[in-house]
Amino acid sequence: MVIALAAAFALALNPLAPAAPDALTGGEIVARAHAAAGGEAWRDPGSLYMEGYGLFWRGGADFVRYEPYRMWRVYASDKPDARQASGRVRIEAWREDEIVFQLAYDGERSYNQDGPVEAGADEWASNFGFGAIRHAFDDGWTIDRLPDDLVDARPAYTVRLNDPSGGETIFSIRQDDFAIVRVGFDTPRGWHERIYSDFYTNTEGGFVQPGRLRLYYNGIKANEVYWTAFTTGETYDDGLFRIGAEGE
Repeated sequence: MVIALAAAFALALNPLAPAAPDALTGGEIVARAHAAAGGEAWRDPGSLYMEGYGLFWRGGADFVRYEPYRMWRVYASDKPDARQASGRVRIEAWREDEIVFQLAYDGERSYNQDGPVEAGADEWASNFGFGAIRHAFDDGWTIDRLPDDLVDARPAYTVRLNDPSGGETIFSIRQDDFAIVRVGFDTPRGWHERIYSDFYTNTEGGFVQPGRLRLYYNGIKANEVYWTAFTTGETYDDGLFRIGAEGE
């Protein structure tokens, strides 16, 4: 009895701890994540098109399915502020062959399904975040290593990317294969996290695309997107990103 009590007391004073962290720096972890995602073909693909379907919640247990759900992205060469809109983007959701919503940014102006709209940084702050890791080694950016964690029950490194404007973006990178499995950042809607899984590739150069994306605000799931197809490196006409203008 005395021995058992002594063992329990010792365990309370010295609980089982995770293994000591390895010697990788934050920069080394991010560099390996770049390589695992497809290297330069992933870091600077020029453009990305994704299609699939999305599940959208509005605070309760029921969701609405949007299909097809599509996104076109043309990347900017630099990104001094991870939250600011950059490059060009178009997002659209359909349900029962009718458009539900469209959003676009042509590099200067914003648009929705009704045409040009006035939109400030807040309207795009939740849509721009993951791309920060592509610019982690640009001038003015710094990388910090944070405590390790688990994502979907698998060990992951955690790093913080600090952009030149003073913004912070948190990434989790799986330890066994260096897949980028989580991003987190502050938005006008609250703390936003995205969890990535079901990775696959189908393009030359080995660009790795997550097939499943879960999006959370303040810990509550808001959207879940399944990307079933993608292409990279395509050239798109500027009119694609100007909804309701110039012949759209």
